[in-house]
Amino acid sequence: MKDRNNMKEPLVAPSILSTDFAHLGRTLATVNESKADWLHVDVMDGVFVPNISFGTPVLKAIQQHTKKPVELHLMIVQPERYLEIFARFNISQVTVHAEACTHLHSVVQQIKRLGCKAGVALNPHTPLGCLEYVIQDLDMVCLMSVNPGFGGQKFIPQTLDKISRLRELINRKGAAALIEVDGGINQTNVTEVVSAGADAVVAGSSVFDSSDPRQAIAALKGEQS
Repeated sequence: MKDRNNMKEPLVAPSILSTDFAHLGRTLATVNESKADWLHVDVMDGVFVPNISFGTPVLKAIQQHTKKPVELHLMIVQPERYLEIFARFNISQVTVHAEACTHLHSVVQQIKRLGCKAGVALNPHTPLGCLEYVIQDLDMVCLMSVNPGFGGQKFIPQTLDKISRLRELINRKGAAALIEVDGGINQTNVTEVVSAGADAVVAGSSVFDSSDPRQAIAALKGEQS
């Protein structure tokens, strides 16, 4: 394991998919008081991924109670049909899946016209080539390090090579996109992920299954709460 003292501090985005929704307000208050950089919100339709999460009523509640920027991760088919609706909830960034967009460049431009940052997510099996001609338009690329749909999965180790190759693509194209890694992130593997070239990590179970989510977030950043 590499020395965390020499590691750059990652941006950390707690994923509320792993929280207890009976206490959503309390969760948002905890995140507000933490060193989290933004809130990661997964919307699932039961079609693109084998799970259904939540829709606009929950987004409205999040809008009312969060003090952190919100990244909306759309795990849905035809996301372009819903972008205008979601953008009403003070969303900072919308991340869509390349696999769900027939016309990815068009969807990215639609997100930007709505005043949001644009991100593209790739499933574990999806090659980086699909980003070759859109990478310069992106604010972030989210690499899934688990198969999307459910929290609590183990990190797929082949993601480390994919992170490094994505960093090479970004540098070669002179792009400014951040690299976010989503799935199975914890204190054990965050050093390797950041060392491979990631800028940001999404953490769900490792944060909200802990006895002290604020401390768990700080620990991922290599800090104290």
